[in-house]
Amino acid sequence: MRWLKAARPQQITPPGNDWRIWLILAGRGWGKTRTGAEDVAYYALWHNNVRVAIVAPTYADARDTCVEGESGLLRALPPSCVAKWNRSMGELLLTNGSRFKLFSADRPERLRGPQHHRAWCDEVGAWPGPDGGREVFDQLWFGLRLGDSPRVIVTTTPRNTEMLRDLFKRKNDDVHLTHGRTKDNAENLSPHVMRQLTERYAGTRLGRQELDAELLTDTDGALWNHAQLDTLRVDTAPDLRRIVVAIDPALSSGSGSDETGIIAAGRGADGLIYVLSDWSGKYTPDAWAERAVMLYTDMDAHMIVAETNAGGDLVEKILRHKAPHILFKPVRALRNKVDRALPVAALYEQRRVRHVGPLPLLEDQMCRFTASGHMEKSPDRVDALVWALTDLSETPRGEPRIRSL
Repeated sequence: MRWLKAARPQQITPPGNDWRIWLILAGRGWGKTRTGAEDVAYYALWHNNVRVAIVAPTYADARDTCVEGESGLLRALPPSCVAKWNRSMGELLLTNGSRFKLFSADRPERLRGPQHHRAWCDEVGAWPGPDGGREVFDQLWFGLRLGDSPRVIVTTTPRNTEMLRDLFKRKNDDVHLTHGRTKDNAENLSPHVMRQLTERYAGTRLGRQELDAELLTDTDGALWNHAQLDTLRVDTAPDLRRIVVAIDPALSSGSGSDETGIIAAGRGADGLIYVLSDWSGKYTPDAWAERAVMLYTDMDAHMIVAETNAGGDLVEKILRHKAPHILFKPVRALRNKVDRALPVAALYEQRRVRHVGPLPLLEDQMCRFTASGHMEKSPDRVDALVWALTDLSETPRGEPRIRSL
């Protein structure tokens, strides 16, 4: 009863019988361990003689965190209901005959044979092995066959593993997904710690994963990947000799319209190219022109580069309506998106590009852009990036002249 009063709604075991796995993808400090412990404790207390498996990355993790930790089972269970806790054997026996057994994810063979009514899998994203814990989960699943409705609760900070991707895809089938951020539990965390974490990691890939619990995935065959981009990130840019704002414009803004890509980048005195800002979004032509000119002004840019395949002279007219004296360079796509992107991807492989700070939406789109060019949505941010970096990587030549219309 204490837990039901103290818990947030997302921490209460989902009702109904249409799920077999409760997948909790949550940030650090959200309360994953407490939620897992309370779920299996409640189940074992209200069902006599049941068998519950607890699987963690190592046996020490299962013992020290899931059972003996500040939010573990021994805190969730009434002391009067605990008959015996055997640390060396990893067995916790209740007075009603229910039994918890600890398992380590690095020893999948231990799960061959034992049967269970319920299981708690903790920090699945950190399970060892080249298969990301797939074998141990499969062995557990084979033994989950006692009672009328055997179920699993999975508590983890997300990692890009095959098993977690598979569970995530099943969220509308037999998996009930709960997503939680660190800030959801801010009232129970130190304000000083929250401030430090936010200042240091907000917007970064690590922060998106560890604090916002985003499952960041790379697409097979993509021209870029998140790990690569992380190694190319810097906090600030050096003195820049040339800055451009590139636009991949959308000429409509209806519900099915594409985004307008708006990217600022510059070439440094060190010869490297720095991607500075991503102001892309779904805008009317008037709005994207205003945003692009604002970025051009804020960055003290040398030029606006814009694709004119769809809009032709209209693109320049819209921009000059906002700022008559901008330096403008129209570009036309004579090759397909992949052919245009490949030389830019090569610049990244040669480590000639840096990203200044976090650019999460752009980077996510980059890591979904494959050599086949197939994407669910138009890669407008990538298109604008390609135009910007193509211009900055070309041999310097005279600037275009101001042309009045």
